[in-house]
Amino acid sequence: MKKFYVAVTVCLLTFFTVQAQDNSMKKIREEAAAKIKNAEKDTTGRLWKKGGNFGLMFNQGSLTNWAAGGDKLSLSLLGTLNGFANYKKGKHSWDNNIDLAYGYVNTTSLGSRKSDDRIDMTSKYGYEIGKSWYLGALFNLRTQFANGYLYPTDTTKQLTSKFFAPAYIVLSPGIDYMPNKEFSLFMSPITARWVVVMDDTLSAHGAYGVDTGKHVKGEFGAYLAATWNKEIVKNITFRSKLELFSNYKHNPQNIDVFWTNTLALKVNKWISANVNVDMIYDDDVKEFENTKTGVKGPRLQIKQVLGIGLTAKF
Repeated sequence: MKKFYVAVTVCLLTFFTVQAQDNSMKKIREEAAAKIKNAEKDTTGRLWKKGGNFGLMFNQGSLTNWAAGGDKLSLSLLGTLNGFANYKKGKHSWDNNIDLAYGYVNTTSLGSRKSDDRIDMTSKYGYEIGKSWYLGALFNLRTQFANGYLYPTDTTKQLTSKFFAPAYIVLSPGIDYMPNKEFSLFMSPITARWVVVMDDTLSAHGAYGVDTGKHVKGEFGAYLAATWNKEIVKNITFRSKLELFSNYKHNPQNIDVFWTNTLALKVNKWISANVNVDMIYDDDVKEFENTKTGVKGPRLQIKQVLGIGLTAKF
C-alpha cells in the first residue's frame, strides 16, 4: 500500500511538471509569435521615412529722432519649409523632397520687396545594380511664388519674373551614386529640360531664352545633380545641392549652374540660425547690363540670406 501511494505521488508530480512545462512552452511560443508579428509591422512601417522642418525668421527695427539717420521703420519676415518622404525596399528606392522659401522686406524709404522666393521639388527613383550604384530616373521642378522685379531707380521697377515665369522642368534617366545617406551624385548624358515662361509680357521679350512670343522652350543635354547633407558638428548642419546642365543644341560649353547652400545652427529645440547662399548662372538670362559697354548679358547671380528665429521639426 505504501508503494502505491509513492507511485501515485510520483505520477501526480510528473503530470504537474509536464503540464507546467507545456504551459511555459505555449507562453514562449505565443510571445515569439507576437514579436515576429510586431517585427513584420515595424518593417512595413520603416519602408517609408518621412520628416522635415519649418522655419520662421522675423526682424524689426525703428528709429525716432535718430541723428545718424536711417529708415524710420523696417520689417522683414522669412518662412522656409523643407520636407522629404523616402521609400526603400530591397533594391528599390524612391526619394522625394520639397524645398519652399519666401522672404519679405518692408522699409519706409523703399517700400515692400521680396528677399527670397523658391519652389523646388525633386522626385528620384533608383534600382540598385551594385554597391552604392543605382539605375534611376529623376524629375525636378523649380519656380517661384510671386512677382519679381529689378529696381533701376528708387521710384521705378521692372517685372522680371512671376509664378511659372520662369519654371524649369527636368526629366532625366541616369546613374545615381550613393555611398551613404549623406551624399548623392546623379549623372545623365540624356536629359530633357523645359523652360516655361507663362507670362505674355515676358515671353514677348524672349525672356529666359524662349523664342519671342513662345511660352515653352525644350532643351536636350547632359545633367548632373549632387546633394550633400551632413551634421558637421553637433547642432550644426550643412546642406548643399548643385545642379549642372549642358544644352547640346546651343553653346554646350556654357553650362547652366544652380547651387543652393544652407548652414543651419541649432540653438535649442525651437530656435535656430540659418545662412543661405544661392548661386545661379544661366547663359540665356541676359538681363544684366555691362556698365562699360551698355550691352546686356548673363552674369553670376548670388543671393545670401541670414535669418534667426523659430524652427520646428516634424
